[in-house]
Amino acid sequence: MTAAVADTRFAPRAAGARQLAGTGTLLRLALRRDRVMIPVWVAVILMMVLSMPGSLKSVYSTAAERADIAQSMATNSSMRALYGPVFADSIGGLTAWRIGVYGGLFAAVMSLLIVVRHTRDEEESGRQELLSSAMVGRRAPLTAALLAALVADAATALLVAGGLASQGGGGALALGLAIAATGMVFATMAAIVAQLTESARLAKGLTSAVLGLAFVLRAAGDSGTSGSGGGSSVLTWLSPLGWLENTRAFADERWWVLLLFVAGVAAQGAAAYGLAGRRDIGMSFLPSRPGPASGRLGTAGALAWRLQRGSVFGWSAGFLVAGIAFGGMTQGATDLVGDNRKTRDIIERMGGQSGVTDAFLATMVGMLGMVAALYIVSSVLRLSGEETSQRAEPVLAAAVGRLRWAAGHLAIAFGGAALIMVLGGLGLGIGYGRNFGPVLGACLTQLAAIWVIGGLAVLLFGVFPRAAVAAWAVAGIALLIGWIGPAFELPQPVMNLSPFGHMPKLPGGEMAWTPVLTLLAIAAVLVAVGLTGLRRRDLSN
Repeated sequence: MTAAVADTRFAPRAAGARQLAGTGTLLRLALRRDRVMIPVWVAVILMMVLSMPGSLKSVYSTAAERADIAQSMATNSSMRALYGPVFADSIGGLTAWRIGVYGGLFAAVMSLLIVVRHTRDEEESGRQELLSSAMVGRRAPLTAALLAALVADAATALLVAGGLASQGGGGALALGLAIAATGMVFATMAAIVAQLTESARLAKGLTSAVLGLAFVLRAAGDSGTSGSGGGSSVLTWLSPLGWLENTRAFADERWWVLLLFVAGVAAQGAAAYGLAGRRDIGMSFLPSRPGPASGRLGTAGALAWRLQRGSVFGWSAGFLVAGIAFGGMTQGATDLVGDNRKTRDIIERMGGQSGVTDAFLATMVGMLGMVAALYIVSSVLRLSGEETSQRAEPVLAAAVGRLRWAAGHLAIAFGGAALIMVLGGLGLGIGYGRNFGPVLGACLTQLAAIWVIGGLAVLLFGVFPRAAVAAWAVAGIALLIGWIGPAFELPQPVMNLSPFGHMPKLPGGEMAWTPVLTLLAIAAVLVAVGLTGLRRRDLSN
């Protein structure tokens, strides 16, 4: 009888252990698969953060200048919406203001990609069913994915805290923990969404949409408050990015705010675990709707549009909204620069040598172009996803050639890039209230550099399919050079490593057709070589 009671007593514990069986093995597999991706993401976040103190010292070299910038934020709602309020005018405080929210954004994107990759993506590809046929518990894949995200975020926290320790140990630790905690909030959010959807792409898109909403809530809340001495808006407190800034790193840290992150991670993690235990592998709580009895997709191009239309609509809306927001900040940026010569120099290095207003607009156009490079890489690599998931084979088994199949996706990738840049330019014009023609023309000029990045993605996919993911690194390097290059005054040969370094600085600068036409020709050659390689190689299994 005693043995029976003992068995009953420890049965729930044994059942829980069985559901986590194999977690360690899956975690090691996940870290091995992400041995390149995680270090690259962490390095990008670390470079963003560590580049800022030196840049700020060179721009605001005296305490008076730093006090002026902090004071100007109290009346500049546009800049508060973009970066948040300044809580301290020290180098550390300005670093937390300038980079904190964006460090949290990058950590959130990194974390959601890791979790979706090792949960819904594995199920969608069929690999999870194969793994689960061995001694793997029901909740082990989800646990391993969350632990992999935790490893990446913990490494980010430690490196950020160590890198900024010279500015103040407490503030550095608070900023590092807040950035990492933001990542974990969206890791657990992605874990929930991965249970609800059947598609990894949809899971990434929905979680990214929640992240975008969090940014909008924080921006709306911050734009309506003075920030430096008073409290934050209710809208700000509704956003995890608002929690990040309200830890007030380097400004009498509010350690208790970290408890909000802990509560959010715990609640969302519990929800994800509850959902994971109530569905079969490969299934979801929001299944896809059945298609019509008779097919309506008669061409490879129509199929490509059906697969990518959600992404195109999402990026289009995002660029239009971002353009309006950046356009509305133009006058505020001019007021912020004021008479600070060093700040003017940095903006002009990014945006040209014309007036500060045109230079700021040119800077925003350049930033939209570099972000659009991420869209075109994502769209081109949809070809790789269709191939590796073996969905391309049934299409190509019919009367559809490889070039027709690829052309449908590439038309959406390259044409979609043009569409979102047009919408970004219209948004800038609407927000600024003038200069529609010059701003729109400047956005279209960026297409030469964007298409080069897209051409490199086509080349990698067609000739080196196993290395196609390296296209993300190319786009990331271009974004990083454009982000930190002007502040660090990197030499021109380094800036020229990015195709965006060859673009004329418009509006305001002189139009230079030679580099634009040269880049367009390079993009055409890259696409041609990539498609030639696709025709001649075998499909990946």
